[in-house]
Amino acid sequence: MKLSYPEGATPLDADECAGLLPKHITTQAELNQWEQMNILNGMRWAKRQKKQDILTIKFLCDLHKKMFSETWKWAGAFRSSNKNIGVPWEQIRSSFFNLLEDVKIQIQYRSYAEDEIAVRFHHRLVSIHPFCNGNGRHSRIMADLLAERLGQPVFSWGTHSLVESGTMRSAYLSALRRADTGEYTDLLQFSRHGMSSPHTLYQSN
Repeated sequence: MKLSYPEGATPLDADECAGLLPKHITTQAELNQWEQMNILNGMRWAKRQKKQDILTIKFLCDLHKKMFSETWKWAGAFRSSNKNIGVPWEQIRSSFFNLLEDVKIQIQYRSYAEDEIAVRFHHRLVSIHPFCNGNGRHSRIMADLLAERLGQPVFSWGTHSLVESGTMRSAYLSALRRADTGEYTDLLQFSRHGMSSPHTLYQSN
């Protein structure tokens, strides 16, 4: 099966593609639909983990595995090669550890508003890019879970699918690139209001 990739997506190499579990899938549309069902199961699992600490490497990996375990053999495992985005694969575990420690400190000292803590967490997860694929979807769910733990509603992320190419995905990627420079205004706005709001509603404490 030949895979097509939307703007900004991370291509899989031949070995990673060989990890596709459902052998009946022959088209990109079938793969997208199958993945979405798998991801919904992962989200349901995450919602049930009320007492579990989500800011651990184990939880981050468990969530990815639940999201993709019926689709990819490597679900929940860190990538073992470098991609067009992300830290060198040898630095993934240490980068994860530093991120989780930073977030815990931000929460303890209220370094930012709750939304901004969760959005910054999302951005750094994407930047690390720990898995072969599914990093954007995984990091958005993690941000939603963190927002809920901080007493906020889940994010809307533009209210449209960000998996396929289009105006909404382009706006999301543009906001991520702004965040790469340390400017989180666009990503904060997008996470709650997509492109509809003409002004920013979130500021750092």
